[in-house]
Amino acid sequence: MQSLQEKASEWSGVATTDAFAIDDENLFEKLGLEAFVSLSTDFYNRVYDDEEEWFREIFAGSKKEDAIRNQYEFFVQRMGGPPLYSQRRGHPALIGRHRPFPVTHIAAERWLGHMQQALDSVPDIDSDSKVKMMNFFRHTAFFLVAGDQLKNES
Repeated sequence: MQSLQEKASEWSGVATTDAFAIDDENLFEKLGLEAFVSLSTDFYNRVYDDEEEWFREIFAGSKKEDAIRNQYEFFVQRMGGPPLYSQRRGHPALIGRHRPFPVTHIAAERWLGHMQQALDSVPDIDSDSKVKMMNFFRHTAFFLVAGDQLKNES
């Protein structure tokens, strides 16, 4: 049986080593807090304005401001910054926190499309960091899809 990481690599097309290249340097120190705030703000503006109702409905139970903060605090923490997310919300536990939502292949691809557009819109993030971040996001999105399938099997 494949592990969740193996499924994430297969489905995302991103090798684990590429997904975790974000750990090769401290992206928080390189980019600064504002880059992550800008990224998450732009991303969630796109998500909450998405033309597809089924996709917007996934996020309907959260205030946009809360979603933005949760995301940038997680990104900051995961990419070398202070543990803002854990201090406020506890362990990230990504699969558990996403358990209530339908994290399907199509939802992951739509999420990733918005994230790529958001990354492209933040000039403070250099192209090498964008590639590393997108590899991490893509692999993690499909890690969550694999976790969602486990939920549906139990």
